[in-house]
Amino acid sequence: MTSPTDSRPSLARLVWTPVGLLVSWVLLMWMIELVDSVALEDRLQRHGLRPRDVEGLDGIMWASFLHTNFGHLASNTVPFLALGGLVAVRGMRYWAWITAITIVIGGGATWLLGGSGLHVGASGVVFGYFGTILGAAVFERRVRTLGAALIALGFYSSLIAGVIPQPQISWEGHLFGLLAGVLASKWLAEPRVPEDKEPYTPEPWELDEPWNIA
Repeated sequence: MTSPTDSRPSLARLVWTPVGLLVSWVLLMWMIELVDSVALEDRLQRHGLRPRDVEGLDGIMWASFLHTNFGHLASNTVPFLALGGLVAVRGMRYWAWITAITIVIGGGATWLLGGSGLHVGASGVVFGYFGTILGAAVFERRVRTLGAALIALGFYSSLIAGVIPQPQISWEGHLFGLLAGVLASKWLAEPRVPEDKEPYTPEPWELDEPWNIA
């Protein structure tokens, strides 16, 4: 027999670990932007993603942590926490895979097909989370995934406009991040358990024991 306190560690891992990791990620982005703006005169931005430039290939990994200014970072912070939280409540492993797939595939596609210039910002990951939530609702069709999709659409349906080509906006990063999130949700979708069917009654010739026909 277990006591009520036995469930506390698992509950803490479920709730506080995702929240703590997301908040830590956001704090890291703010620290980087603070150092870059105050001490480095925005030199870190040079390490962003530069499409079809071999020297900018490593920007696939760093672009999500770099922003043009504090306003840019602030606009990404809240949706990163909100949509990232909806993904992370399904487990840290699920969140980690979604994040990695979004960064690598979404960033890789932007590097191959994106417009010229420097691409920075966490919005590609934000769109990846958005695509994951919508994709999970389609591929899994469970109450929790449908509920998460309704919440995401209710608060952030305006994100869809971010994939429309606009000047000075990395709409390619948004689009490929969204598609990478949908793809990741398909790869990581939980298989549906078929509903119980009526018991099967075997025919006489399917039985092991001998039978007679009158």
